[in-house]
Amino acid sequence: MSGPAESGLLVVDKPAGLTSHDVVARVRRLAGTRKVGHAGTLDPMATGVLVVGVNRATRLLGHLMLTEKAYDATLRLGVATTTDDAQGEVLTESDASALEEERIRTVLTGFVGELAQVPAAVSAVKVDGRRAYRRVRDGEQVTLAPRQVTVHELVVHEVTRTGRAVDVRFSLRCSSGTYVRAVARDAGAALGVGGHLVALRRTAVGGFGLDRASTLEQLAEHLTLLPLAEAARESFPVRDLAAAEAALVRHGRALALDLGAPGPVALFDPRGEFLALYEQQGTTARAVAVFAA
Repeated sequence: MSGPAESGLLVVDKPAGLTSHDVVARVRRLAGTRKVGHAGTLDPMATGVLVVGVNRATRLLGHLMLTEKAYDATLRLGVATTTDDAQGEVLTESDASALEEERIRTVLTGFVGELAQVPAAVSAVKVDGRRAYRRVRDGEQVTLAPRQVTVHELVVHEVTRTGRAVDVRFSLRCSSGTYVRAVARDAGAALGVGGHLVALRRTAVGGFGLDRASTLEQLAEHLTLLPLAEAARESFPVRDLAAAEAALVRHGRALALDLGAPGPVALFDPRGEFLALYEQQGTTARAVAVFAA
C-alpha cells in the first residue's frame, strides 16, 4: 500500500502466538501510521476477532457498543493451571474420566446468567495501578475482587474423553469483561476435578464477526478499511442533521434536540459526513466526541 491509510476500522482474525499489541504493531507498518489501536484484548493463545482502529478511528474504539462478545472454546477437565489456560504451570491433576456427560453439561449450562466472576490472576485487570499479570510475574500473590458479568448463552457441543482428562467443546455469548478462562476454572472447580482452557477463538465482538475478518497475511496483500462513517452507522443509532445544526456540531456545541436515544448517537451532516457522537442530557444533546475534520 502506498501512502498513509485513511481513517477506519479493521476486523482482524488474530493468529495464536501474537499479543493484541503485536497485531497493532503489524497494522502500523501496513497502514503507514502510528495512530493504531484495538478494542478488547485477546490473550496470545486465543485467536479470532480483534477490532482495530486506524488514525481518527482510534478515538471511536472506546465508544463502540461492543458490549457483547462470542467465543468458541475447549475446556480440559482434570487439570488446573496457574493461568487457567494451557500457558500456565500445572497446579493440580485429577482423574476426570468417571464424570458423567450429563453432569458436565448441567454444570456448564449453569453458568448462564449474571455471575460474580473473579478474573484470572494472570489478567490485564489493574491492581493499584499495575496490571495483575505483572504483579504475578514479579512473584506477588494477587487476589482480585469479583465483578458482575453476564453469560447470555452457553452451548456444549461435544464431550470427549482422553485417558484421565475430559475435553469439552462449547460456545458462549457474554458481556464485555467476561473471562472465558474463569468460566473454565470455575466449571472445573464445581465438578471437583479442576479445569483449564486449551483453546479459545473469539467469533464476534459486537456486530463484527469472523465473516468480516481478515488475516494479517490478507491485510498485507490488500489493506481495506471500513470507513469511519460506515463504522459509526453500523455501531450507533444515527441522526441526520440540517446544515445549521451540523455547523454547531462541528464545534462541539450543545443542541436543543431530542436524539431519540440516550446515546452515544452518531450525527451526520446533510452530505453524509460523520461529525460526532452526542448523548442526551435532559432536553439537550451534548458532545461525547467530535470527529469532524
